[in-house]
Amino acid sequence: MMRLWTPAWIARHVAMVVLVVGFLGLGWWQITRAAEGNALSWGYAVEWPIFAAFVLFVWWRELRHTLRSVPGDEPAGPATADRVAAATPSATPAGVRRPVRVSRAPAAPDDGADDADLAAYNRYLAWLNANPGARPGDYPG
Repeated sequence: MMRLWTPAWIARHVAMVVLVVGFLGLGWWQITRAAEGNALSWGYAVEWPIFAAFVLFVWWRELRHTLRSVPGDEPAGPATADRVAAATPSATPAGVRRPVRVSRAPAAPDDGADDADLAAYNRYLAWLNANPGARPGDYPG
């Protein structure tokens, strides 16, 4: 629970309160303008409370994410070799399965009619890669 009282979290709590109160105040202001006859203000009167609800949703989601994380976890950043080596299967909590991402190679065309077009396109891409300052219109082929 003390993780929610760091300087960064205090700033988030204050920002949430200021934004929600401000958005609800702007919504009330639009309701008073709409009651005076400004028809466009009815749309804004609905929009500002939705903004306030979104701020509350994001704040609550971040709060739950922080409370569910392990206290010693580092914030997510670029992966380094030391971090990757340190991540072992025993570090995952019991009962939690990590997703496995499987990539598939594209299927070859059945009739072989597109092979010549594909080879020409690959030559074009290789030429563009070999000539980084060239424009596509400079391709000699």
